[in-house]
Amino acid sequence: MTTEVLGVAEFDVVIIGAGISGLGAATYFTRELPDKSLVVLEGRDNIGGTWDLFRYPGIRSDSDLHTFGYEFKPWRHESAIADAHLIREYLQETVDENNLARLIKFRHRVVQSEWSSADSKWTLTVEATDPVTGSTATKTIRTGWVFAATGYYRYDEGFCPEFPGRDNFEGLVVHPQHWPENLDYRDKKVVIIGSGATAVTMVPAMLTSAGSAQHVTMLQRTPTYIMPIPRIDSVAVALTKVLGAKRGYAVTRFKNIWIERGIVKGLRMFPHVGRRLIRRANIKRLPRGFDVDKHFNPPYNPWDQRLCAAPDGDFFDAICSGEASVVTDSIVRFSKRGIVLKSGKELEADIIVTATGLNMRLFDGMPIVVDGQQLDIADSLAYRGMLLSGIPNWAMAIGYTTSSWTLKVSLMCRYFIDLVKHMDAHGYDWAVPVPLPGMDRRPVMDLQSGYAKRGAKILPKQGTVAPWRMAMSYQEDAKALRGPVADEHLEFGVSERAHAYV
Repeated sequence: MTTEVLGVAEFDVVIIGAGISGLGAATYFTRELPDKSLVVLEGRDNIGGTWDLFRYPGIRSDSDLHTFGYEFKPWRHESAIADAHLIREYLQETVDENNLARLIKFRHRVVQSEWSSADSKWTLTVEATDPVTGSTATKTIRTGWVFAATGYYRYDEGFCPEFPGRDNFEGLVVHPQHWPENLDYRDKKVVIIGSGATAVTMVPAMLTSAGSAQHVTMLQRTPTYIMPIPRIDSVAVALTKVLGAKRGYAVTRFKNIWIERGIVKGLRMFPHVGRRLIRRANIKRLPRGFDVDKHFNPPYNPWDQRLCAAPDGDFFDAICSGEASVVTDSIVRFSKRGIVLKSGKELEADIIVTATGLNMRLFDGMPIVVDGQQLDIADSLAYRGMLLSGIPNWAMAIGYTTSSWTLKVSLMCRYFIDLVKHMDAHGYDWAVPVPLPGMDRRPVMDLQSGYAKRGAKILPKQGTVAPWRMAMSYQEDAKALRGPVADEHLEFGVSERAHAYV
């Protein structure tokens, strides 16, 4: 039951964020912890998180939806690689089927979290915005547990380096994170700066939409590994026909988890073989004589950064059509007509898209205060990939970077449920992981991508051995998070106030 004392609402669990992680957590918790009061606080107007925020052309998943989707809800669309609107529909179905709408409070942004050991409670300061007037009121919510499903990047701004002469450009400069509604790029020359998943997605999308661009150029400083993959998983379609939606989905999910793991592990163990295989696949899809070694030959090994997927080879088809091109060079400055490159060439453009990445920020940048002391989360160590040292009763939802994000979130939710039940059974009010002194630390994200390097200073750290190492394997996490709930690294206790009454 939700309680309210002197205008302060109290819950057993607060989930921050109504994206794919938060909605999944809400479903698991309502099913497995029915006696716990729960609320989902969402700072925006809609569910969906990333899949509602980003509206650039072609936005889609990089992972197959049989693993990116929830374990408890089969993915029924034939496209395994799905456009954002299909993912939003899937999430809305999840809300409807599990009666989650009653739990979600939109336009409720948590701006500060304070823990008190005296009563083992978090006090959350929440800014609630009226949808009609736009006025903001401050609310206070108390809770025993926080499950932070906030993602790892800033929602209000994307990363964009300073480009000399930007103000001289007479066209339009757009960041994908802030794509203008109804932007008209029909018959326009478009230059997309960047070579990550966003750029690889946008290039074909801007040429196949109703108001297609005249020409799209992907301008990259460093090449990226790009692999053509089938948009439709024919094996999944066959399994669904034979076994039915639920069993077919479960078998496909199992199949894809192991195939994906095998590919990642194989590429990392044998990077030179992997590089040759990817190069061969690229040559097969590109025009004869295309300079593959210049434009598709990254200076790093596969999976040091994320591989980009091209469903049905759409990116390569765009290049073959002559309506898209790739330029590998460095930017000197923007000009009136476009971009001047180090080679001396000038790329003309009507629209420049800065697909230059994300700004990382955990927990929406809110201050986290424990017993009156504000903590720097960069000093914390991640325990089992979800709890943080020094921060009691606080779980974070961080998915995989080398696999489907949601796979890890489902395991986290199961561990969280087991942990709460364990604490109830033993009369504990709080739990906090405590690392050994002098433990070696390294960045929590095991990638060399620009956004991961930029965010290393502000994100928690990980150790080098379990349970402090951030596993990036579903198989490894399945053992770690389905094993015993408690160990010597996890400290439990009761509130100081409870002690006072003993």
